[in-house]
Amino acid sequence: MLYAVKTFMATKKINEISKLMRKLDICTFTTQSSRGVLNSRPMSNNGDVEYDGNSYFFTYEGSQKIKDIENNPQVSLSFNGPKDLYLAITGKAKIIRSRNKMEDHWLPELKQWFEKGLDTPGIVLLHVKASRMQYWQKAKQGEFEI
Repeated sequence: MLYAVKTFMATKKINEISKLMRKLDICTFTTQSSRGVLNSRPMSNNGDVEYDGNSYFFTYEGSQKIKDIENNPQVSLSFNGPKDLYLAITGKAKIIRSRNKMEDHWLPELKQWFEKGLDTPGIVLLHVKASRMQYWQKAKQGEFEI
């Protein structure tokens, strides 16, 4: 027996989504390997959620995600948070190695993962520029291109 679920399309704007995202720190960051395998892992956006379609993540140069992004920059970010909010963001990732650009997104709390701060060998910054966002919040859902 099939059941139909009735949903209602919502018309939220990116600034409304940004307000809802302010308390969301951890997402599932998904890349695709050169063999086509999807690789997902939890990542922190470092509280950098003045969301305008850009997300930033610090990581290490030698990680699998860097290899995946060099092969295919298309990525997916999935967030869930308070008030039954779920977000799925797709976009392109770019690897930033410029210390000046990394300084704009550095927070002292990141030293728990990068002991020498921006002087940590192999530290890089990932910039994900969103192209599409889907959201679900209770019976409402919507999507838009950014």
